[in-house]
Amino acid sequence: MHNPDTRGAMPGTAAQGTQEEWLNRYGSSLMGVFGAPQRVLVRGSGCYVEDADGKQYLDLLGGIAVNSLGHAHPALVAAVSDQLATLGHVSNFFTSLPQVELAERLLALADAPQGSKVFFANSGAEANEAAFKLARRNSDPAAGRTRILALEGAFHGRTMGALALTAKPAYREPFEPLPGGVEHLPFGDIDALLGAVDETVAAVFLEPIQGEAGVRMLPPGYLQAAREATRAAGALLVIDEVQTGIGRTGKWFASEGVLPDAMTLAKGLGGGFPVGAMITFGERTSGLLAAGMHGTTFGGNPVAAAAALATLSVLESVLANVRSTGDYLRRELAALDFVAEVRGEGLLIGIDLVDDAAPAMVAAALEAGFIINSTGPGTLRLAPPLILTPEQAGTFLDALPGILRAAAGGASDTGAASVPAAATTPDSVPGATGTTTEGKP
Repeated sequence: MHNPDTRGAMPGTAAQGTQEEWLNRYGSSLMGVFGAPQRVLVRGSGCYVEDADGKQYLDLLGGIAVNSLGHAHPALVAAVSDQLATLGHVSNFFTSLPQVELAERLLALADAPQGSKVFFANSGAEANEAAFKLARRNSDPAAGRTRILALEGAFHGRTMGALALTAKPAYREPFEPLPGGVEHLPFGDIDALLGAVDETVAAVFLEPIQGEAGVRMLPPGYLQAAREATRAAGALLVIDEVQTGIGRTGKWFASEGVLPDAMTLAKGLGGGFPVGAMITFGERTSGLLAAGMHGTTFGGNPVAAAAALATLSVLESVLANVRSTGDYLRRELAALDFVAEVRGEGLLIGIDLVDDAAPAMVAAALEAGFIINSTGPGTLRLAPPLILTPEQAGTFLDALPGILRAAAGGASDTGAASVPAAATTPDSVPGATGTTTEGKP
């Protein structure tokens, strides 16, 4: 057994009102696109958060791979506070020092060649919208180059262009007709990819690891095959690193070693502050969007840029921990008799269960003081802060057997006597239960 977890009192004043009162106020004032919230969280520190009733939780989801430095990290708090006190916002008629410095930093981390550029947005969906426009600019209807390829299981966001790239019918169908020309290829099938990419293709969009689909990893050689095929056909290769980038896999980018035409980033880039980015590689791709063709009011905001710079600075010394703690978690999870398969890299982990108990386990884990996620009936996902320690991970591993018993309705050592219905958050699609979904709008 691991050492017991000692969670001290968190700084801050007590919440005014009970959790039930806040949930009632939520229900009467916020649109129900996310379903009923599982808890009302009021503060966080490191890898822990606290709800309005004072209960603490080990956060193993990190705002869906967003809180890369955990909660209230002093470097991030200082950077945001200092920048807001200096220069909070300017329009994009102007620039700021943090915006330029962040662009330069990202280009250096991506080993981008001369002529590469950065476009800043506010989320992963917005970064993918920019990339969708980039693909349209690489189109040539007269020559028949209009097709855009993505993969079955893909999730690229919920705005209209990004939704056209997203594969799940339940997300797409309520909003059809979507922007046209997008086709979805079988996941991980290199032969299907090579058979589809020709001179009629404007762009191919790929996630190195599909998080929303249950942490599915592209097979070895797939990205390189996509790079060679798109280059030969004159198509763009766009790699969506919204979830996998910025240290999540123990590397700066999961696609390391393959140079795309464009890469999209968000989630962990700002450590919890909203920021997204599209990197374009080389002069030709970077020249596809000219002045006036795209824009955003808040993209590249000085405070967001300062938050991202602080996050990147801290993460330089954290990547080794991501690899070692992730290796430890996957190894220990794979040894459990109720686990069928463990996938992932670094601290992005998918867990296939022997039985379809994932939604109930999410609810039982919450009762036991752990925040995890279900991407389907039999699959759990972990995407904790990148500062998670092996000792903290060990408390979750020790609790898992009891969480499983509680999910099945039996006695447990987790303190969870039952699984409350409110703890199983429905999908944003009517009729779907037991899963929570990506944070891209």
